[in-house]
Amino acid sequence: MLGWTLREVSAALKQGQITPTELCQKCLSLIKKTKFLNAYITVSEEVALKQAEESEKRYKKGHSLGDLDGIPIAVKDNFSTSGIETTCASNMLKGYVPPYNATVVQKLLDQGALLMGKTNLDEFAMGSGSTDGIFGPVKNPWSFSEQYRKKRKQKSHGEKEDSDWLITGGSSGGSAAAVSAFTCFAALGSDTGGSTRNPAAHCGVVGLKPSYGLVSRHGLIPLVNSMDVPGILTRCVDDAAIVLGILAGHDPKDSTTVQDPVKPFVLPSLTDVSKLCVGIPKEYLAPELSSEVRSLWSKAANLFESEGAKVIEVSLPHTSFSIVCYHVLCTSEVASNMARFDGLEYGHRCDIDLSTEAMYAATRREGFNDVVRGRILSGNFFLLKENYENYFVKAQKVRRLIANDFVNVFNSGVDVLLTPTTLSEAAPYTEFIKEDNRTRSAQDDIFTQAVNMAGLPAVNVPMALSSQGLPIGLQFIGRAFCDQQLLTVAKWFEKQVQFPIIQLQELMEDCSSVSENGKLASVSLK
Repeated sequence: MLGWTLREVSAALKQGQITPTELCQKCLSLIKKTKFLNAYITVSEEVALKQAEESEKRYKKGHSLGDLDGIPIAVKDNFSTSGIETTCASNMLKGYVPPYNATVVQKLLDQGALLMGKTNLDEFAMGSGSTDGIFGPVKNPWSFSEQYRKKRKQKSHGEKEDSDWLITGGSSGGSAAAVSAFTCFAALGSDTGGSTRNPAAHCGVVGLKPSYGLVSRHGLIPLVNSMDVPGILTRCVDDAAIVLGILAGHDPKDSTTVQDPVKPFVLPSLTDVSKLCVGIPKEYLAPELSSEVRSLWSKAANLFESEGAKVIEVSLPHTSFSIVCYHVLCTSEVASNMARFDGLEYGHRCDIDLSTEAMYAATRREGFNDVVRGRILSGNFFLLKENYENYFVKAQKVRRLIANDFVNVFNSGVDVLLTPTTLSEAAPYTEFIKEDNRTRSAQDDIFTQAVNMAGLPAVNVPMALSSQGLPIGLQFIGRAFCDQQLLTVAKWFEKQVQFPIIQLQELMEDCSSVSENGKLASVSLK
C-alpha cells in the first residue's frame, strides 16, 4: 500500500480499506527504519498522528475534505511551518519556530494532509547534492536498491558495498528521498535553478517546477525571489497534477501570483500525439552529457516520432550564457536576502558584544557555512556601485534574451521541449564532494537553470535505469502557464516507458508488497 499512488491510497481511505491512523503509523515506522537516509530533519510524529485522528473522524462522518485527506506528505525545511522548527539546514535558523504556515503548507493542511516532517536540504537551498546542510548529507535510496546492489556485486572486487553511497541531488534531496523511499506520498521542494527536478531525476521520482506566479511563494524562505518556485515531488505525473491543482492560484500575500483563480488540474488521457510538436534544443547536446543519457534522450524523441508526433530540432541560442547569467543574478539576490540574518531580530546571535559591527560579523560567520558566505560575497561584489552596470544590469539583459529564446521557439509551433534533466545518473558521494559547490551547481543544473530565468513550467519524468541500475530522467518544458498541457504530455510519456519501481525489500519489509508487478502503480494499475 505504501507504494500506491496518491489517488489509489485516497480511494482506499474513502472505501475504508485502511484508516488514516494506520497509514500514518506505517509511514512513521518506515521513516524510523530509513533514518540512515537522513531524509528528514524533523519528524512531526505527534502532529501527524493528531491530524490522522481528526481525518479518521471526518471519514467516519462521511465528510472527507478531498483527495489529500489522510494522506502523509513531507515539506522541505525552508517552508515556514507553524509550531514546527524551520532551519533551512543552517546554524543561522537552528531552533527557529515560525508563527505561521507557508501558503502552500496551509493549503495542503486545509485538504486534510498529514505532515510527517520537514526534509533535509543544502543550507538555505544553495547546492545541487543535498550534501552541504548542517545535519549532514542525504543518502539516495537507490544506493540500497536491489537493482543497484546487483550491478555493484557484478563489478566490485572486495570493496565494501556501503562505502560509496549515492547523492540525491539537490537542493530538495530530502523531499525526493522521502518520496522515493515510500515514507510519504508527496513532498514539497523548492526550485530556483533545478532544485526539485535535479533530485527527482537522481531518485527516480516525478519533480514538477510550476510556472512562476502559479503557486504562492509566501512562507518559502527566499533564496532568489525572482526565480524561486515551490516544487512538487511525487511518484507519478497524475499525483503531481493533483497537488498542483490544490496549490495553484492567486494569493493576496504574494503579489507575483496570477490573479485569476485556477481550476483543478484534471489530466486527460492523451492517446493521440500526432498533433503534437516536440522540440529538441540542439544547444543541450552538451559535451559532458553521458552516453547513456544521450541515448535515452534520443530514444524518447524516437518514441514520440514513431507515434506520429512532429519532432524537430530547435535553437535556444543564448543557452551558453545561462550559467554565468544565473550565477550573477542568483548571488546578487542571495546577498540581498541573506542581509536579514543579522542576529538582531531572529535566528542565531553570537556572544560577542564589543560593538554592533563585531556582533554582525561573528553572527554571520558562525551562522552561515562557506557556501552561503561565498555567495553573499559574490553577490555584494556584483551589486557594488562600480560593478552594478557591468554585471547585474548586463545579466538582466541576458536573462531577457534567454526568456525570448523560449518565446520564439514556442511561437514557432512547438508544444513542449524535451531535454535531459541531468548530465548523468547519481554520483557516488566520495566523487561528488571532490569539486566545490559552485562548480557542481553549474554542471548539475546546466539543463534546468534557464527554465527558472524564463519562468516556465518544467517536469522531470523518470525514463529508465542506467547500466548501473540507477534512475535516469528526462525533462519536459512547457509554455508559461500551460502546466496542464505539459503534464498531459508527461503523463503520456510516463505510460509508454513504464519506469520500474525501486526494490528495497531487503531493507524494508513493508515494501515487499508495494507493487505486484514491479512497475509504478500509475502506469500498471487501473
